[in-house]
Amino acid sequence: MVWLNTKGRIPVALTIAGSDSGGGAGIEADLKTFAALGVHGTVALTAITAQNTTSVTGVQAITPELIEKQIEAVVEDLGVDAAKTGMLYESKIIEVVAKAVSKYGFPLVVDPVMIAKSGAPLLKEEARETLINTLLPLAKVVTPNIPEAEVISGIKIRSIDDMKKAAKLISKTGVEAVVVKGGHMEDKYSVDILYYKGNYYTFSEPRILTKNTHGTGCSFSAAIAACLAKNMDILESVKEAKKLIQAAIRYSINIGAGHGPVNPMALLYLESEKWRAYSMVLEAKRMLESSENVFKIVPEVGMNIVMALPGAESVGEVVGIPGRLVKVGSRIKAVADPAFGGSDHLARYVISALKHDQSKRAAINVRYDKGIIELLERKGLSVSFYDRRLEPEDVKRREGATIPWGVGEAIRRIGRVPDVIYHEGDWGKEPMIVILGENPVDIANLIIEISKSIGD
Repeated sequence: MVWLNTKGRIPVALTIAGSDSGGGAGIEADLKTFAALGVHGTVALTAITAQNTTSVTGVQAITPELIEKQIEAVVEDLGVDAAKTGMLYESKIIEVVAKAVSKYGFPLVVDPVMIAKSGAPLLKEEARETLINTLLPLAKVVTPNIPEAEVISGIKIRSIDDMKKAAKLISKTGVEAVVVKGGHMEDKYSVDILYYKGNYYTFSEPRILTKNTHGTGCSFSAAIAACLAKNMDILESVKEAKKLIQAAIRYSINIGAGHGPVNPMALLYLESEKWRAYSMVLEAKRMLESSENVFKIVPEVGMNIVMALPGAESVGEVVGIPGRLVKVGSRIKAVADPAFGGSDHLARYVISALKHDQSKRAAINVRYDKGIIELLERKGLSVSFYDRRLEPEDVKRREGATIPWGVGEAIRRIGRVPDVIYHEGDWGKEPMIVILGENPVDIANLIIEISKSIGD
């Protein structure tokens, strides 16, 4: 969907920043972020860098005159609803950017980029005072991380209270709002502090343990600029940017030998994957309901079909059939249409499997029968099992712990995630076969095929 502003056109955001040849930060990350938020992205390139996930090996600044012409070309033809700065590198570049902001008056987000993730300097020391004294007074928002906030505020930051003090001190430069990012703090939560109009706002999210955080600051500031371009207020813009960057880190891209890039398109991809997962479960449901033989292998408790979003960690991220599919004469019928969170039992199999193999996103359960297992093995599927009678007492006492334990046992037996996991039941527990795969349609086709070989 294209976001149109009150003037009936798509908002335009401008990134004034350097290029990252590795594609993880700089203008490359900014343009992805703009696109993900439905904003047309434009560029005023300030520097070309030779870099990858481990290092920056070269920097070539663009002349201030050409930077000025780039901004002028964009503004005079396309218009700019908001802009952000990234790598500015030297004082002359900062001065020409400040001149353009004063001339055209577009809202500006300053990401005060000083040092690359690899440790390479991206802002000359002589340019720091120019940034603080010349550009920040013209900015709407500034988004320093803790090391940058220490340089700008002049104080050491060791706590949340220190982050608040620094934010207030930085606001004295004249910038309208300050976001001090807490990614460098060692804690279970990543906490950002917004200081705006004399008030503090805290944004706290569980810390995601990953080395792939290259481009975090670029994407965060670009997201704020995109939201401002869509005429959101500052508080709302920071909230949306925090949401985007949390997903971008969670679904970061594991490439290269160093710090891989975040994925600013993650939320967009997830929306697409939600529809794909729903559609595939719906199609598998239709296939099974239409089959003349599948009723023969439906368990007493019913059958379910699930498909998880990539990297799913909760039942709410897995599509299933509420109430399952049940026998109705010589056919089966779903009690309801697919829904996220529609299955608890089968969803836990997939969530547990995904921790070891990201391709195992779908599952369907059938009744336990040695003949079915033999058919599956003849099809070339890997099979493993767990014995519910051996379930440790501490696992039994923990709600929802049985299936993760069982999947772990099945994996341990063969050294990988199997295609098929079964158990022979326990007191009051029906034995069951669970078939895992990449998608439910393929599994449904397999089930329809093997059901033809099962007697009534």
